[in-house]
Amino acid sequence: MAAKKNKTALITGVTGQDGAYLAKLLLEKNYRVVGAVRRASTLNLPRLAALGIDRDVELQTLDVQDLANIARMIETVQPDEIYNLSGQSSPQASFQQPLHTGETSGLGTLRLLEAIRLMKAPARFYQASSSEVFGHAQGATQNEQTDFQPRSPYGVAKLYAHWMVINYREAYEMHASSGILFSHESPLRGMDFVTRKITTTLAQIACGSQEMLQLGNVDNARDWGFAGDYVVAMWLMLQQEEADDFIIASGQTHTVRDFVDRAAAAMGFNLVWEGAGIETKGMDAKTGRQIVGVSEDFYRPSEPDPMVGDARKAREVLGWEPTQSFGALVEMMAEHDLARARDGNMWF
Repeated sequence: MAAKKNKTALITGVTGQDGAYLAKLLLEKNYRVVGAVRRASTLNLPRLAALGIDRDVELQTLDVQDLANIARMIETVQPDEIYNLSGQSSPQASFQQPLHTGETSGLGTLRLLEAIRLMKAPARFYQASSSEVFGHAQGATQNEQTDFQPRSPYGVAKLYAHWMVINYREAYEMHASSGILFSHESPLRGMDFVTRKITTTLAQIACGSQEMLQLGNVDNARDWGFAGDYVVAMWLMLQQEEADDFIIASGQTHTVRDFVDRAAAAMGFNLVWEGAGIETKGMDAKTGRQIVGVSEDFYRPSEPDPMVGDARKAREVLGWEPTQSFGALVEMMAEHDLARARDGNMWF
């Protein structure tokens, strides 16, 4: 006889990097996992397939711009926990798609909260917030008391959603928590993010199918962690007696240049940097060939300040700790994409 499922979780954005890792974690904890997908992405399941769970997640169509649709979903699924990972997810793309970003990443969260309230659903709610809410960073590190100063439409939308979670928690005694996640990566990261762009392009260069990696500001710094670690924090938040907001971060900062150095070394390049600003070049000392260049086309209209998260509260209250170092994360991604490039199989 099959084991009885102990809880039902509804995950919006289940086809993304975080959604896939979270679904795997919850399935391992014997949850019934329902994944909410847009109509256009119903068959786009490579990340779930990569983790071997594409047949274990129940898929339901959900439009976060349709309150009635959300309410029907909650009534049908009867979730114990709702994890909202949906919305336009790229800060860079949000400058080209500000209205779509606001509708999905901002108002989409409000509609989910309002549907829970209207349906009187007992579900606990997790909101995927972002370090982009800080933007113009205050202080050497950012914690839950740091002032918010977003510098992209994405950051503004995420901040709107963050405050709505707090408002609904306080006004309606809803168990709703926000995880302010700093940058988190993995081999399942989308190609439109700089980290995956670095590892996939360098892998293609190593295999002779591409000439050069073009980047924006290589001295931009980020606090990078492993997505598989960060979804554990999401789950832990909804297991607490009281809802709250938590910074989830590695506590270390590295530049894009550092990431390129680590990835290049993992693929057998001996990278040497020359020049500065848009004249920066990354040369392979073994061959004398330029493999990295800088272009103004990849600069954001306004760059956020270097940020490093203080996850002390998550460590003390949730008992959460990251398991993967920055170096291990980069090597994991580099080795994955190099193997894919050698097989001629560069997907998503």
